[in-house]
Amino acid sequence: MGGRSILREYATVWDIVHRTFDLLALIIGALIAHNMRFGQTFLSEPYREALVLALLIAFVVFRWASLYQSWRAAPLMQELRRVTLAWGMVFVLLTLVAFFVGTGSTYSREWAIYWWTSTWGLLVSGRLAGRVGLRWLRTNGRNFRRVAVIGAGRLASDTIRQLREVPWTGLRVVAVFDDDARGPHVGLFEGVPVCGGLRDVGRYVDEGGIDQVWLCLPLRAEDQMRAILDDLKNSHVDIRFVPDIFGFHLLNHSLTQVGGLPLINLSTTPLEGWNRVFKEIEDRVLAAMILTVISPLMIALAIGVKLSSPGPIIFRQWRHGWDGRRIEVWKFRSMRAHEDHGTVIQATRDDSRITPFGAFLRRTSLDELPQFINVLQGRMSIVGPRPHAVEHNELYKDVIEQYMRRHKVKPGITGWAQINGLRGETETVDKMQKRVEYDLYYIENWSLWFDLKIILMTPLKGFVNKNAY
Repeated sequence: MGGRSILREYATVWDIVHRTFDLLALIIGALIAHNMRFGQTFLSEPYREALVLALLIAFVVFRWASLYQSWRAAPLMQELRRVTLAWGMVFVLLTLVAFFVGTGSTYSREWAIYWWTSTWGLLVSGRLAGRVGLRWLRTNGRNFRRVAVIGAGRLASDTIRQLREVPWTGLRVVAVFDDDARGPHVGLFEGVPVCGGLRDVGRYVDEGGIDQVWLCLPLRAEDQMRAILDDLKNSHVDIRFVPDIFGFHLLNHSLTQVGGLPLINLSTTPLEGWNRVFKEIEDRVLAAMILTVISPLMIALAIGVKLSSPGPIIFRQWRHGWDGRRIEVWKFRSMRAHEDHGTVIQATRDDSRITPFGAFLRRTSLDELPQFINVLQGRMSIVGPRPHAVEHNELYKDVIEQYMRRHKVKPGITGWAQINGLRGETETVDKMQKRVEYDLYYIENWSLWFDLKIILMTPLKGFVNKNAY
């Protein structure tokens, strides 16, 4: 079959099959759940209505969650996390509809649990079966692509090594074309045959055996790239450009279009479009629920602060929020009232300014509870980089590379750095550097699933810490 792919020829059919299977999984899962709960497979009317609504929501959410993108180069767990998040989001939206319409009591909770679980199992099983099938096809030479790499520099070397580390992609580098075929790379380059210079690319592709041409040339090689594109203008191969941007410190880099113009995002916030909407819903709903539960505790703590020393109950401090805007952050006061004269000094171990009750609040992170009100106000998120004092930002922004990129998202009550033990005093630049690295990792890898993971881990690792004083 050469380098041609069965699935490439029938990609549209495969996509339709994939989407149809997912919707069938919802239907079959609902029938299984109804049988388990009521002993009959046929759905009664209210459950049919819930299923129809779920199918409509899933049709939109699954597409929004990019479940039908190419997962050729992605790890299995990444795909399964996305599936779990998408199906969970469908269920949350169904629950909200039932709550606002007032039909929640109509449905059996046991049926709902069975439905979610059985459908999730079917969705996951479908993707596992798809992966096994695709690997079988690739093993038998029916679903891989032969790649020719143009260039023999550092970028080409990194590209070949990276593709070699992800064999499940089905992308095989079979030829390298050096911009100087008479140079030191004649023979093999990274174990791949060097098949000639740039002028030989068109002839080699015309002879067959190549599915994709990857341009791994420096940005300054515009003339060479134009010549190659001209040579391949009548070819049917896919041509891809690997931009030489990997030496930069990038944040949430991706490809996009604005007004029909192709753009490479080098540093952007992940919270755009629907991501921003779902993050806001997550914050407001969880903050309201948590405040309802902890309100008696907050009243008791407020009384304790008032009795511990003269001064206000709430300590207010200006900090930088999303996009560097100044926000006012609230905490229970843990220190004796004092003037800071415009200079913010971090609390240290055995700090004489901290009251005994304040020391308890800081050790247990209970002083942070008023920040759930900040979340309801829209100033903060439940999960995000911890907000630093404005004075500290001015100090570190010129010392630590990419420090201010922490503000690409809202600051949070808890964060990836905090549950990894990076909290409390940062008496050295190295400690702050490490905290910033964890904050940027969170921004780069943000997802609702990641947020939920951090929230669940916070009671175990984020509240009480030896560095909190």
